[in-house]
Amino acid sequence: MELLLTYITSGGVISTLVFIWLSLYFILTIWVWVSKYLSLTKWEKIEKNSLEILLHGSRNISKNSILSKCLQNSATQTSLGICLSVAEKKATSALALLSVISSTAPFIGLFGTIVSILNTFAQLGDAQTASLTVIAPAISEALVATAAGIFVAIPAYTAHVLLKRKAYELMNMIQRETELITSGDHIFHE
Repeated sequence: MELLLTYITSGGVISTLVFIWLSLYFILTIWVWVSKYLSLTKWEKIEKNSLEILLHGSRNISKNSILSKCLQNSATQTSLGICLSVAEKKATSALALLSVISSTAPFIGLFGTIVSILNTFAQLGDAQTASLTVIAPAISEALVATAAGIFVAIPAYTAHVLLKRKAYELMNMIQRETELITSGDHIFHE
């Protein structure tokens, strides 16, 4: 932590911007992860309940299911396909943001490291002597930005993969519901 504070206080404008950028990425990652996980979990419970109702031979679909709006007029394959597509878009929203964060955060950190190393070498160029005792601490401080980029990328990538899997499972459940609806074994009324 001390190394991070030293890097921020001794770094220039670029170093500060890199850490602000990475901090925003980290906050966005946590916010998307928590909010999306909670909403997908709630939605999954609703669709699971709806699927169970259908599997038990009920003639009515759960009113909370995303498919209930599609069934108000008719249960055609086209209307259910459109609803399925809308559900998929809703379930996977914000995953692109996590993908961007996980793929760009290491590069942002690397950029901060390169700028810091360039500044270090520029300062050493003005000095009369340059020894390992002078260069090593400056380089280690510069590498903090790369570490911070990786630190941000790992949770973003993990959240992306886990949420993608959760959305996939949800979409499979909704797909099963549409298959039951279009099988002709059920007649649906609200």
